[in-house]
Amino acid sequence: MGTLPYVDEHAVIVELGAHEAWVRVRGGVERALARPWLAAYARVVGAEPREGGGPRPLAEGAVFPGFRVVRAVPGRELALEGRHRYSSYSLVFRIEELADGRSRLRAVSRAAFPGVAGRVYRVLVIRSGGHAAGMRRMLASISGGG
Repeated sequence: MGTLPYVDEHAVIVELGAHEAWVRVRGGVERALARPWLAAYARVVGAEPREGGGPRPLAEGAVFPGFRVVRAVPGRELALEGRHRYSSYSLVFRIEELADGRSRLRAVSRAAFPGVAGRVYRVLVIRSGGHAAGMRRMLASISGGG
């Protein structure tokens, strides 16, 4: 998909080493993206991919409505991409092991919002704070804080 424009980055400290944090990230992302309402939303906005499938536990090639796992490096990175009629986007989770046995989990979002409809969608999803709130909830859930 090339390099998309930067949207935001969120980070939390996870009280686990990188390997254990990876297991938590993989499971948390899979749970979040397998929710039935997300599949319905993906259909409404014309998301690609349209259906889930592929390897489980999450690995490169796994798909969910609206997301495809394009890179999975155990203990380090999980990269997702997708698109729909209003946006092309990526979400990359990076794990950095800290010296004290904990890890920093970062989630970096990038997206392009072409055309008038894309700009309106950006206002509704990004500028409204909805995307940021969703990312904070997801990271809190993964880190054990929510």
